[in-house]
Amino acid sequence: MNTAVYTPEWVREDFVDFVAEKFHPTWAWKKVKAELVSKRTLSPNFHEFILRPNHNFDATQFQAGQSLLVTVVVKGVRQQRSYSIIHIDEYGIHIAVKQQGLVSNALAALPIHSVIELSQVQGEFTLNTQTTQPLLFIASGSGITAIYSLLKQALKQNQSIEMIYFSRDCAYHHEIESLHQQFDHFSYHLVDTSKTKLHFSEELLKHMVPDYENRACYACGASGMMQDLHALYESRELQNQLKTEYFQLSIDPTLDAQPVTFARAQQTFMADASLLESAEKAGLKPAHGCRIGICNTCSCTKVQGAVRNVLTGEIDQGNNTQIKLCISQAVSPVVINL
Repeated sequence: MNTAVYTPEWVREDFVDFVAEKFHPTWAWKKVKAELVSKRTLSPNFHEFILRPNHNFDATQFQAGQSLLVTVVVKGVRQQRSYSIIHIDEYGIHIAVKQQGLVSNALAALPIHSVIELSQVQGEFTLNTQTTQPLLFIASGSGITAIYSLLKQALKQNQSIEMIYFSRDCAYHHEIESLHQQFDHFSYHLVDTSKTKLHFSEELLKHMVPDYENRACYACGASGMMQDLHALYESRELQNQLKTEYFQLSIDPTLDAQPVTFARAQQTFMADASLLESAEKAGLKPAHGCRIGICNTCSCTKVQGAVRNVLTGEIDQGNNTQIKLCISQAVSPVVINL
């Protein structure tokens, strides 16, 4: 008969953090805490924050286009959201927050010197620095934060760059226009959607960037534009030249709810939204992070069944494949190894 041996935990992290924050609010043993040291208004509901992290944050791992998770406490509950990093300098981590949800509204209301919790940098929306292929950047709305970060990195390389920016508030427009004036190999197209009804289309893309098919495309923005962009690149068989990041998820409301089974937990529930949201509605608490497909915290094995990737629309019908709960919608009964 096996006997479990109790090993006392002589030093508890939560106790150390409790004592440390009495001396300084950002001190912690392992957690990344950061002080809000500055914020400026980009538009009535869009703000740039500068966060000064503690010594646990590893800035050396940052690559342009990556993001981090920000954790705030709202009505006693810890809430997380992912935000792209504009850049990191001697003043701290620069992020932009658009007020459009629970976490962003809470962040926008924080006073200077507030302390929040951060993750390390994450995400794969980064430049391929191994090629000199001409580049195309497409942004809409708050997607400008990731694209602006990539643009500044790309301008350090000697590549032809085209950029299309759809926006109503024109956040960072003046900074990008200044870069356009400085670099001869950078062409910039602003579509001010508060003044025009123009939206993304193949016709518009061909008009602004006639050679778009020869360029590596990086795009970030609202789900409608992103789905149209994916459809265009698939129709032209250019999927390998397109790299995207999303900030909004598009659940197909026409799909019927499907039974989903977490095999190890022996729990079955009906899923009518993303698998993550549906599991949470059923009282389950699967591990998760960004909730928009950037991190891999909710990655798991789909044993069987079919799911739709809500970002790309692709259907995964294979057995024993890796999926992310936050961006997967069941289109048949599904069994997951959780």
